[in-house]
Amino acid sequence: MTDNPAEVVEEAAHPPRRSGARWRRTAVVTAVLALLFGVPWWTLVAAGGWPLPVTIAATLLFVGALVLLPTLLFTGHGKHRDLPSALGDALLGTMWVLFVWSVLGNVLRLVLLAAGIEDPLRSRVVAVAVLVVSATLLAWGHFEAMRVPRIRPVDVRIPRLGAGLDGLRVAMITDTHYGPLDRAQWSANVVERVNELDADIVCHVGDIADGTVEVRRNQASPLETVRATSARVYVTGNHEYFSEAQGWLDYMEGIGWSALHNRHIVVERGGDRLIVAGVDDATAEGSGVRGHGEDLATALSGADPGLPVLLLAHQPKQIPQAVAAGVDLQISGHTHGGQIWPFNFLVRLDQPVVHGLSTHGQRTQLYTSRGTGFWGPPFRVFAPSEITLLTLRSA
Repeated sequence: MTDNPAEVVEEAAHPPRRSGARWRRTAVVTAVLALLFGVPWWTLVAAGGWPLPVTIAATLLFVGALVLLPTLLFTGHGKHRDLPSALGDALLGTMWVLFVWSVLGNVLRLVLLAAGIEDPLRSRVVAVAVLVVSATLLAWGHFEAMRVPRIRPVDVRIPRLGAGLDGLRVAMITDTHYGPLDRAQWSANVVERVNELDADIVCHVGDIADGTVEVRRNQASPLETVRATSARVYVTGNHEYFSEAQGWLDYMEGIGWSALHNRHIVVERGGDRLIVAGVDDATAEGSGVRGHGEDLATALSGADPGLPVLLLAHQPKQIPQAVAAGVDLQISGHTHGGQIWPFNFLVRLDQPVVHGLSTHGQRTQLYTSRGTGFWGPPFRVFAPSEITLLTLRSA
């Protein structure tokens, strides 16, 4: 199960080598495309009883889009070309929204049928409603995706936290996904907003970019100016392992961040100390990148077991290891809060939490961010982005 509505594209762009698996993947992608385009086509065109020229023109538009989508995505994400990637992502997001609201529009069709509204008026009312709602959500969703995220303040009480660390401010960004759309100015504005928080610790919890450091340096470079009074820390997400995870770790170290590649640092204030640890993403070991793989035991090696632990782990489903190790607070991203409703319900099949603060076991808490940026379709629908400000409170 993928974790956002476009990630199937990333998987399809890197198909399995075995021919049997490749055919199964092709069958799944074909079925998905048939539904993604077929349901809106039937709802907006075929069922409407429109004049023949309108029906033909609209059908040709859908067929053209159906052919264009995989072409753009495979020539874009499959070959790391930005323009077709951006166009394909936008088309994919548009079709997802049209699909969802076409399904809901057919619920409206039943209501109108019960009210005695006859065709073709009934179907045309449904078609217009679906188009208006979809266009509105796409416009609003694009604005939500491209704006600088709002600050989301969250207080987290940690019983083992010493009084000297009470009120410690942890600013969290994640899933910036610098990619096909040049968001260098957005990146600079995000950093400016983070710096206004005057945080003790600033964390980037993975999925920094889609592409290599060389390709995305311009968008990532504002991160060098992030300010924190005690530490700036970073861990890899799953998307780093599509390009060059070690390159991003080296880059972040080079601009003054602590790359927590299965290791920890200690933050001290007022005579009390906090372990800040980080682990590689859950996909790291399977990526084939030598020396990478989630290893919490190594990350905590040599740490005082009596001290509270703040853990950076990209995916919420890494929480069982944190619980077993007695971690006090894990912070994660990855889910994007679903990014485009109702994908959050599908994300929940793969992750224990979609967003927010949750408790696991007797000690461990997990905070899951909706993410600071977006991946794939440049839309956020009912899943606002965030810069999280965690204020740690002692007992």
